Amino acid sequence: MKRAIHFGAGKIGRGFIGALLSQAGYEVCFAEADSQLVDEINRRRGYTVHVTDEICVELRISGVSAVRPDSGEAVRRLVDADLVTTAVGLGVLPRVAPVIAAGLRVRKAAGVAAPLNVVACENGVRATSRLKASVYEALDAPTAAWAERTVGFADCSVDRIVPPVAFPEPLDVAAEAFHEWNVERSAWVGEPPQLSGMHLTDELEAHIERKLFTLNTGHCATAYLGHLKGYVTIAEALADERIFGLVRGAMRQSGEALIRKFGFGRAQHAAYIDSVLRRFRNPWL
Repeated sequence: MKRAIHFGAGKIGRGFIGALLSQAGYEVCFAEADSQLVDEINRRRGYTVHVTDEICVELRISGVSAVRPDSGEAVRRLVDADLVTTAVGLGVLPRVAPVIAAGLRVRKAAGVAAPLNVVACENGVRATSRLKASVYEALDAPTAAWAERTVGFADCSVDRIVPPVAFPEPLDVAAEAFHEWNVERSAWVGEPPQLSGMHLTDELEAHIERKLFTLNTGHCATAYLGHLKGYVTIAEALADERIFGLVRGAMRQSGEALIRKFGFGRAQHAAYIDSVLRRFRNPWL
């Protein structure tokens, strides 16, 4: 069985990346700073992702474990891992880097020849490249040279709405049905896994900027305008036709820049905007 260690056991970690890897047959270990959450995961060993959309589905995730990232156990898990992922926020990546660096030093000393790939699944541009730079700052020259041959740091873009919904079972999370995980093919070391839900691409920058300047732009515009009108939810705000028109206009305006920069077809990008707005209007989230 392939092994993955995922930094961050929050809602995105559990409801998106951790769930996807577990469903793909990976043995998933969460590296999480919240000791109470670590204990809860190790006690329950699983949770449910409530896919809350036009068709509702409950996905049971089982066989997961958790460790503190500052523990020796986290480093030991890195030695045996096939894949390292994160969902901690850009500001936390520099604190993850020394743990990964320690794991790489131990892997090298142990003579581990199998490739390892690291993917930072954060809401930002080239997050994995930022993480790689911080990791290499903590490596000596021989280990850095070894890592260049055996460790891949693949940038990605991620997209799934995982809202803050409370459930009686504390580890359960809600998520929309849609999810997208685009990973840079050229940075991957070794044979990429046949992992349903992960899309390898040679056009990552286009995917990253399309997501940030369409989905995130529209989400923020809806939230800001909805807050000014006193609305509570995104769906409620978009039910206001004035706000809907302004948000769609903002997304079309940013879309014009994306079309010119990356050559997206106009009809294709207009359909993408419409699909994002449908996701925002999901009344079940």
